Amino acid sequence: MKKKLIFGSIIIALIAVLVWLGKKNSKSPIEYETEKPFKTNIVRKTVATGKVIPLEEVEIKPQITGIIEKIYVEEGAKLQKGDLIAKVRVIPNEQALANAQGRVRKAELAVNNTKIIYDRNKKLHDSGVISQGEFEVFQLNYDQAKQDLVNAENDFQIIKKGYTGQGGSANTNIRATTSGMILEIPVKEGYQVIQSNNFNAGTTIASIADMTKMIFEGKVDEAEVGKLNEGIEIEVGLGAIEKKKFPAKLNFIAPKGTEENGAVQFKIKADVTLDEQYFVRAGYSANADIVLEKKDSVLSIKESLLQFDKKTEEPYVEIKTGDQEFERKDLELGISDGINVEIVSGITEEDEIKIWNKTRKEDKDERG
Repeated sequence: MKKKLIFGSIIIALIAVLVWLGKKNSKSPIEYETEKPFKTNIVRKTVATGKVIPLEEVEIKPQITGIIEKIYVEEGAKLQKGDLIAKVRVIPNEQALANAQGRVRKAELAVNNTKIIYDRNKKLHDSGVISQGEFEVFQLNYDQAKQDLVNAENDFQIIKKGYTGQGGSANTNIRATTSGMILEIPVKEGYQVIQSNNFNAGTTIASIADMTKMIFEGKVDEAEVGKLNEGIEIEVGLGAIEKKKFPAKLNFIAPKGTEENGAVQFKIKADVTLDEQYFVRAGYSANADIVLEKKDSVLSIKESLLQFDKKTEEPYVEIKTGDQEFERKDLELGISDGINVEIVSGITEEDEIKIWNKTRKEDKDERG
């Protein structure tokens, strides 16, 4: 009797084990977690790289050729219009100087000759031999000869010294033509400079700019330039000033692009609103965050939940229909910010989406 009971107990135990193993094997070896869609704001941005520069930068050039004799200011100095920057010492051209001396000598001879004629005819006029009208002709010739001498002497002084006796040192004193800060002085005392004229741009002695008026100048890709409009608000971040964004307004989009490394880039400019707490230097590298598209409170999912058909490359997700049972749902997508993507159609807010690349922790532990 005891043997029968023991044998029966063993049979029951074996059956229980077999039932337990059957249930275990019927379960999916991998259990996936799920997530629900949600509503959020999505902003699609692009970043334009560039720099901040002054709105207007003026180059100061000499009006006469010579040698820098003295520089009176330093880079970074704030100047008012008319302030003295430097002084140029004229080094005359020998040939031009000789020609000018010749013209002075010729004018002196003309004055001496017309004076003799004038004096002779004045005596005749005083004696009543010639009329007043005849005498005035000789007087005019004498006055013109004296003026020609003055002009020749002035030309000689300008060539020799860079200025005339009446003009002081107007041409040799280099003054600011606008108010602002000196950004650069590319010359030193003793440097030779060339005057600015119709045939030569001349040597830049200093560059001046108003540092309270700055612009962002950068480039955007051709794929995004069509979505930009003049007047939109952007934010500019500077590499030298961390955790600070400067508001700016786009005011220029180049009508023509330039090819760089196989991609067509378009120049853009924006007026930057500065903060008095920060001094922004010309040439700081900068990045502009530009909003291309924005949607508020739209149905979205994480981009990492998307799967793509191997043949059509159409996006889809798998929706939970039962215990570890999922059904494919094709999606129509909207805008994306790189993390979240808008769902135009395909699923609802109540659907549970399979996280295809993430399983439950207990399954990992069992498999580990």
